Amino acid sequence: MRLGMKLKLNLPLATIFLTVTLDMAGIGLVLPVLPDLFGANETGATTGLAYGLFLSLYALMQFLCAPLLGGLSDRIGRKPVLTLSLVGAVANYAVMACLPPLWVLFVARAVAGITGANMSVASAYLTDISTPDERAKRFGQLSACMGVGFILGPAAGGMLREIGLMWPFAAAAVLTGLNLAMCLFVLPESRAAEPSTEKLNPLAPLVEIGAFKGIVALLMAAGLFAVIGEIGGSVWVLYVHHRYGWEGLTVGLSLTLFGLFHALAQAFMVGPVTQRLGERGALLLGIVADMACYVALGLVTKGAFIWLLIPLLCIGGIGPSVLTAVISKQVSEDRQGQLQGVLASLQSLAAIIGPILILNIYFFSRDHFPGLVWIIGAGLYLLALPVVLKKANYR
Repeated sequence: MRLGMKLKLNLPLATIFLTVTLDMAGIGLVLPVLPDLFGANETGATTGLAYGLFLSLYALMQFLCAPLLGGLSDRIGRKPVLTLSLVGAVANYAVMACLPPLWVLFVARAVAGITGANMSVASAYLTDISTPDERAKRFGQLSACMGVGFILGPAAGGMLREIGLMWPFAAAAVLTGLNLAMCLFVLPESRAAEPSTEKLNPLAPLVEIGAFKGIVALLMAAGLFAVIGEIGGSVWVLYVHHRYGWEGLTVGLSLTLFGLFHALAQAFMVGPVTQRLGERGALLLGIVADMACYVALGLVTKGAFIWLLIPLLCIGGIGPSVLTAVISKQVSEDRQGQLQGVLASLQSLAAIIGPILILNIYFFSRDHFPGLVWIIGAGLYLLALPVVLKKANYR
């Protein structure tokens, strides 16, 4: 009887973790082949700019719509909004699998961005079902599930690319469809609908940053972390192909290895490191590890050494999970959805500006100093250090 009750109580947590895992596996499937869709691996800055605009378009739609969906999830519940986001993702992958003209790809990407509230709603859902003291651990586990998705996805995407360019996108559509079915039939609602007269303004989260008194600097640090995180997502596939000659399968395996170590670090390091070093110490460890890895990535000329750097890069990933938990603990329970909308907006704003800026820097410096973009990323962390050291209320 007790076992049955425990399983029932853990069902929402297990389901949201599995939902995020499948979602990230779908994203991981297409990462190794997205540049091929634009020819960005072989051509110069013009095609690279189109690729950057493609990446940024999703983020732009997220920036405009994720706050609306986050606020809407506070009003009507998390499940309907998460369902809508998955419908948009399925449509996006299905269209891309058909390898349509470029303008159609951009339209599909925009639709996916409009509906793509997966991570912000999943984070709000996790906040709903976790106590304040559990959140650092739970956000670490959520990030670990994202890592597991990257274990499952990229290597498979690299192998499917050998069959044909359409197959990674087709597989992602099927996987996301399974995710949608789980959300519809398995995932319970975590929050009762609450009517509200508050207007859902897409720009309100940025305007309302000042309303979160005492944590504005922390929110800015979270936005800076998001900008730095865009470097890998924007240039990794292009960088390792150009500098080390890696092809689709090798790129997929590198992303899979990243996913493995990321999952291990998030599942088994975030909680213990936070307990041992405290939240401030855990953040500092993440920053120092990431800075060291970025500098090494910018300077290493032999591809074999990259495999040794990936575990260090994943240790650096504990910082954002701890920072998210620190921020969430300083906001009341009835504003968690609003907070996640603000964080999603900052992340989306970083993802709008980041890929275009990063890819322009990369293509500008690729023939002379291809690792420059990684060195710049390490330098940006220095801007976050004063906030990490002084501005947060740590336990």
